[in-house]
Amino acid sequence: MLNSVYRLIAPRSFEPVEIEMPDDPSLVIVRPTYLSICNADMRYYQGNRSAEALAKKLPMALIHEGIGRVVRDATGAFERGANVVMLPNNPHEFDPNIAENYLRSSEFCGSGFDGFMQEYLAMPARRLVLLPDGVDETVAAFTELVSVAMHAVNRFDSIAHDGRDTVGVWGDGNLGFIVSLILRMRFPGMRIVVFGRNSYKLNDFTFVDETHLTYDVGEGLSVDHAFECCGGDGSVAAIRQIIDVVKPEATVSLLGVSENPVPVDTRMVLEKGLRLFGSSRSGRKDFEDTIALYEAHPEMLGYLSALAGSVVEVGSIAQIVQAFEIDVRKSMGKTVMKWNM
Repeated sequence: MLNSVYRLIAPRSFEPVEIEMPDDPSLVIVRPTYLSICNADMRYYQGNRSAEALAKKLPMALIHEGIGRVVRDATGAFERGANVVMLPNNPHEFDPNIAENYLRSSEFCGSGFDGFMQEYLAMPARRLVLLPDGVDETVAAFTELVSVAMHAVNRFDSIAHDGRDTVGVWGDGNLGFIVSLILRMRFPGMRIVVFGRNSYKLNDFTFVDETHLTYDVGEGLSVDHAFECCGGDGSVAAIRQIIDVVKPEATVSLLGVSENPVPVDTRMVLEKGLRLFGSSRSGRKDFEDTIALYEAHPEMLGYLSALAGSVVEVGSIAQIVQAFEIDVRKSMGKTVMKWNM
């Protein structure tokens, strides 16, 4: 069985190729239905990775956020037509001390390995999670991003001390929004304070207790712990402000992705006894926890729907480019492709 794969061959240039589907009854065949564009995809699309990284990883099918419908499953794990969330991380080993998303041997779709921009996907059943009925498919498309935030909150919950009256979230984009929302659902008594650069974005954080522009933070404000969700150049100022604002022995969760090294004032980290930990991607448990939170708090889906900015019907290479160009111009939210390729 031949399968069409739509690969980025150079910045802003896609090309279809046909490959043979693996003839392996242990794999589930899935037809992608809704795919969500991530900032990581955009770095490849716009050529914002280093020349070395682009040469190493392209050509490659992009996209690691998405859902699909089961076409065939000889394992019996899923019924034909089941709506599933696809997990992009594919571990090849188990280590009791290292989560699957940090194993150096794991393969991640859309990062050196073909992502979800394909006609069909052949995936192990353990890399699929059943999507409950009634979940908006345009929201479900970016469940992977929600699971990344869930992973960070899970790590925070296991690492941070119990003094959690006030937690600060730096970043007014998609990731900051989702981290703040999960904190609200998981810890209803927690005071959540969000710091950002854009007042129009902060206006959407209606479920938190306070919002502050990063350049207008008053004297005396402090938080017990912090999440850095800025990434890029914004991480430098955010981490500097976090170290200044958090209380001693705070836990600082670092989620923002930066292409270049970010300086850290280690003197104040030492003086305050801070714990800094990185958090990247997610594993199966984080997806399962995310789906469980959808079911326990259906109101969460309503808040997440505010991030579903543009939904683009995609049935040609030209429409793939159109979707990515829409994402170039967006200031907030997710661009979702209704996948008809």
